[in-house]
Amino acid sequence: MKQQRPFHLLAKPSGPLCNLECKYCFYLEKEQYYAAPSRRMTPEVLDTFVRQYIEAQDGPEIHFAWQGGEPTLAGVDFFREAVGLQQRYAGGKRITNAFQTNGILLNDGWGEFLAANDFLVGISIDGPEHLHDSYRVDRGGHGTFKRVLRGLGYLKKHGVEFNTLTVVNRRNGRCAGEVYEFLRETGSGFMQFIPLVERLPTSGTASNRLIGPHDTASARVTAWSVAARDYGRFLCEVFDRWVRRDVGKVFVQAFDVFLAAWLGMEPPLCVYRKTCGDALVVEQNGDIYSCDHFVYPEYRLGNLSEQPLRALVDSTAQRQFGAAKEASLPGECLECIWRFACNGGCPKHRFLSSKHGEPGLNYFCEGYKAFFSHADRHLQQMALALRQGRPATTIMAQVWQEDHGGQTPPQRASNAPCPCGSGRKYKKCCGAVAQPRDQRR
Repeated sequence: MKQQRPFHLLAKPSGPLCNLECKYCFYLEKEQYYAAPSRRMTPEVLDTFVRQYIEAQDGPEIHFAWQGGEPTLAGVDFFREAVGLQQRYAGGKRITNAFQTNGILLNDGWGEFLAANDFLVGISIDGPEHLHDSYRVDRGGHGTFKRVLRGLGYLKKHGVEFNTLTVVNRRNGRCAGEVYEFLRETGSGFMQFIPLVERLPTSGTASNRLIGPHDTASARVTAWSVAARDYGRFLCEVFDRWVRRDVGKVFVQAFDVFLAAWLGMEPPLCVYRKTCGDALVVEQNGDIYSCDHFVYPEYRLGNLSEQPLRALVDSTAQRQFGAAKEASLPGECLECIWRFACNGGCPKHRFLSSKHGEPGLNYFCEGYKAFFSHADRHLQQMALALRQGRPATTIMAQVWQEDHGGQTPPQRASNAPCPCGSGRKYKKCCGAVAQPRDQRR
């Protein structure tokens, strides 16, 4: 039997409904498509979704991802039902769940449920209070920082595994060090930094309606979007702090993805792959869309209550959507030495013209190039260490030597745990880098 192409489905059980009104949110306006009486996935749609999603995957592990809007608005009982259905239809496969939330509604009940069912929870937080509250506000325009930290406290109290998602915007995009240090202090061991750029039409439609990814109408970048140059600087500053002390301790999604590219692998995140189309969305009524950033009528593939999910994933429309990412690259990208790392980036962000006047250049191209040039040598060193069977953490000793004019790092007992946090003995890890080559055993 031919193996089915793997795919990922992002589920939105409460659709675009949210208890916040973040100034930069691109998904709130999707309410115009789903102004139905029911704002929660019905038991019938949930059953169909869980069953078909498990059946459509050949692998031994099925990963469910829940987002919104705000998924906690569906209620904890909804997710108890979802877990029960997962167990019913698992068929021996291992089921995992991830859950992205603003954290406002989390309490002891949520904490107990999430811990008991091994959910991985992503908390949306944009940095310390003065940065977070710049854009992440409630429907009354009030800041949410303190309430987010309270919700995070419930996760810590109940031992729920969590990571952080930070939207890099116009304000915090110029405060990389402050943001990174704050997230470290909160206990985040895995950080996602999502660059923000949205556009408003300059004429012809309401000024508060964001323009679609492939809309060719005249548009301007919003005031809350991060400048491409600032995003590149943001990545550089975070990388410089991370590579000196946190490799193996803190995991930054972008750096993991780029390191894979430097190892000669296909970048594992859809944003940086050659093609896309394997990360779809299921809305609260069962509608399937090509991508989270393309929830527009023209990218609706169908409804899983009317057509099999597998057929929608394998449809001609979805295959063409995924292939278009590579097929539409401008010549400037095709000739770029960094193509292997970004492959033109997310199609949503490809609305500039290249130096040759071709359409399809990524808005963040300047920032990506700045970061790749800046981090290239250290990424090469980490890739070499991994190929030689050494941990990537050895980079920290190498950088220490570079920063201190080639001096040998302070000696530690050879059998002591390495201070880099790799879990290996010092002599087998950073100590191996610190010693002169002819003294290594």
